[in-house]
Amino acid sequence: MTGRIAVIGAGAWGTALAIQAARAGREVTLWARDPGRAGAIAAARENARYLPGIGLPDAVAVTADAAVALDGAALALLVVPAQALARVLADLPVRAVPLLACCKGVEAGTLRLPLEMIASLRPGVSAGVLSGPNFAHEVARGLPAAAVVAASDPVLRAEGLELLSSPTFRLYGGEDPIGAEVGGAAKNVIAIAAGAVIGAGLGENARAALVTRGLAELARLAVALGGRAETAAGLTGLGDLMLTCSGPGSRNMSLGLALGRGETLSDVLAARAGVTEGVATAPAIVARAGTAGVELPICEAVADLVGERITVQEAMARLLSRPRRAE
Repeated sequence: MTGRIAVIGAGAWGTALAIQAARAGREVTLWARDPGRAGAIAAARENARYLPGIGLPDAVAVTADAAVALDGAALALLVVPAQALARVLADLPVRAVPLLACCKGVEAGTLRLPLEMIASLRPGVSAGVLSGPNFAHEVARGLPAAAVVAASDPVLRAEGLELLSSPTFRLYGGEDPIGAEVGGAAKNVIAIAAGAVIGAGLGENARAALVTRGLAELARLAVALGGRAETAAGLTGLGDLMLTCSGPGSRNMSLGLALGRGETLSDVLAARAGVTEGVATAPAIVARAGTAGVELPICEAVADLVGERITVQEAMARLLSRPRRAE
């Protein structure tokens, strides 16, 4: 299948997906909002800010003109932070191009998941989710990885797999976009908690227990919002959770590590170029769960931690003092 891919967002993940789409044999247009950044990436043939040392294939063009990126595209990947997605969508020119949301989070204030934002701002457009356990720098380098194209539309699922798959990037079709979205949002929050317990010296037992119970939380919320419990056991649930909670290469876990060591949230965020999605998502996902009648004690603890209302030790004590119950 031929077809050009538009990648909306030139951060680490957007750049990695542009490289991957080119590796899959596609022509790609990578869009950056800032013309200066677009020009710098195009001139250097690398995104020195986010993926230094990884060159862009010749098949990747770079632009700050969204119309140029979207016109004639067979598929558009929305790779901007979840908190910016609605604003970017509102500014994009309207085109009949299928969309895959590649961001993970719950919008503060509205409490919307990415596909809900797309449905509101681009009604009638075929849309799905690309999600899974993927670090951008590894995908950009062509290391083996797997992900899921989750969509209600079987045609979009098939097109996503055909357009983006390569021998080192194995894609699976998924029929539960809600479960995939919830998994992607919740795992960032749980990763902050996982990092915090390690940073505070609370041990691997605590991290293992927390991640396992966190998986139960995201499964409960997915089901309450209309998703499937079994999705939590797949790449967009357990797989993504394992990756994000396993090491400091995760922005969310590394933030938790820093908080556990006593650093302030403002200092940690000020030193970062990329967005740490779990910070804004934590209170939003707790509020969204509340509207669905679902209790998320770990996510609630993280929301209070990033809100600087409790310490890591107080959060763990609160979790350990919860009433006994069957698993």
